[in-house]
Amino acid sequence: MREYLLKRAASTLVTFALIVVLNFFIFRIMPGDPARAVIGDVRMKPEMREILIKKFGLDQPIWTQFALYLVNLAKGDLGYSFQYPGTPVLDLILGRRMVNTFLLMGTSIGVSLVIGIVLGTVAAWRRGSKLDVGILTFSLVTYSIPTFWMGIMIILILGFYGGAIPLGGTITPGVEYSSWIDYWSDYLHHMVGPTITLVLSFLGYYFLIMRNSLLDVFTEDYMLTARAKGLRDRTILFRHALRNAMLPMISVIALEVVYLFSGATATETVFSWHGLGLLIYESVLRADLPVLQGLFLFISISVLIANFLADVTYAIVDPRIRYG
Repeated sequence: MREYLLKRAASTLVTFALIVVLNFFIFRIMPGDPARAVIGDVRMKPEMREILIKKFGLDQPIWTQFALYLVNLAKGDLGYSFQYPGTPVLDLILGRRMVNTFLLMGTSIGVSLVIGIVLGTVAAWRRGSKLDVGILTFSLVTYSIPTFWMGIMIILILGFYGGAIPLGGTITPGVEYSSWIDYWSDYLHHMVGPTITLVLSFLGYYFLIMRNSLLDVFTEDYMLTARAKGLRDRTILFRHALRNAMLPMISVIALEVVYLFSGATATETVFSWHGLGLLIYESVLRADLPVLQGLFLFISISVLIANFLADVTYAIVDPRIRYG
């Protein structure tokens, strides 16, 4: 176990180093004028352009810029935002926006995972029945709908016509809350719409993984042995089948982190949810390269950590696995 953890940690560190290098060079080869991105669409004299280029160190050799980038990164300095002048990139990413995105993502993952496991178990146990076909059809349809389109439909049906959810935002603007209970009630009310969107978008994936995993487990020899011993169906399902069918879900959850970030970008944009996804959209539109660079690094590290924890958890719950 110790040797495995050391190998996984070393692999994670190497991947992190490659991400750091890629994070620097990929934004240096992007088309566009960084000086123009700072001041926007106003006319700029050549003298002003030279001042800005020198200010940001873009007149230095590429390797000098890379060395400065590594030094600043070690100090936690990711630069300053173009669209929010004077605001450090790290403050933008690790501030309220990160909390909003993590609350939305955590809730969406938890709800969709529980529902997907339950529906996948029921469908696999009653394979071929009308219930199985119905759940399978519903999951495939919701999984096939683009996230942004799902969000628009939720706003139209539940928000515009139904009036059950707010049309956007994280809280109601201009409202003074008398207590923290009122604040969180309003906050959670605004989170209902984007949460339903993400749950419906990712529910089908969890359902299909759980259903297929259970169907594979049902064909194993130890399941035939359990039936031959005369064990009750409930005992076979919960004690033998589910415990083994849950193993692939560990890896799936880690892989879904990156897809949830992409889904959060579309969902947060549609619902004007002030999180990292909306920040990505705004930064792309305004060519805010320091923020995009910081977000790329942050998301990459999040995915690395999620995959590392998934590998460790997988090894703990299933010691039979042998890693090369």
